[in-house]
Amino acid sequence: MVNTHTFLLIAVIAIVTYLLRSLPFLVFSGRKTPAFVTYLGKVLPYAIMGMLVVYCLKDTTVLSWPYGIPELLACIVVVLLHLWRKNTLLSIAVGTACYMVLIQVVFKTA
Repeated sequence: MVNTHTFLLIAVIAIVTYLLRSLPFLVFSGRKTPAFVTYLGKVLPYAIMGMLVVYCLKDTTVLSWPYGIPELLACIVVVLLHLWRKNTLLSIAVGTACYMVLIQVVFKTA
């Protein structure tokens, strides 16, 4: 049986998420989208991806074994695959799988 508190919490989260995602459509319905919002729509995905790359690589140790080699190889796989196939989800999925194989099998430290 689902706890009432849990159910209410999930319901509130779902409603707030729905309202936040529909807000731009409600605000700009029937009007031209401002240039600033269009600009943000173009540049924010790249900024967010850059921030995620920095966040993912921030704890990489390059002064001890394996010297960041798994991270570097996985990044190269992601970049090359994305340049070849132009598919973000495929690039991220294969890069993640490549990284996991590298750290669990190839560069296993324990």
